[in-house]
Amino acid sequence: MTALIDTNIILDVFLKRIPFYEMSYKILNMCKNGSVNGIISAHSVSNIWYISRKDFNDDERRTLIKALFDCFEVSSLNKQKLLSAIDRTDFSDFEDCLQDECAQEFDADFIVTRNVKDFAHSTVKAVSPEEFIQLAG
Repeated sequence: MTALIDTNIILDVFLKRIPFYEMSYKILNMCKNGSVNGIISAHSVSNIWYISRKDFNDDERRTLIKALFDCFEVSSLNKQKLLSAIDRTDFSDFEDCLQDECAQEFDADFIVTRNVKDFAHSTVKAVSPEEFIQLAG
């Protein structure tokens, strides 16, 4: 099973956001142990770097983000994905549309996110962490 893991799931773990931490941690472990082929988008890395700046210094963020690369494949952005996302009027959030574009690159089965409703028009099915754990079970 292949899944693109949305930025919010990773931040739940890095920032130990309660009550989301436990489920998100399980998902990252599934990617780490190889039971799930985990994907993150390249732009998630810059978002994680920026959002976590208040909680971690530069060296700590470097260590955390490098650890992601042991668990995840990375989908890059390119002109084709950006143009495709720009032309899609069915998404209200451009960043979520980019997540869908990146998930498609790896033929992902799911996008795992806490914001499932934001992916109503996604080509790749979006599921909550709880749903994903049941499906991957």
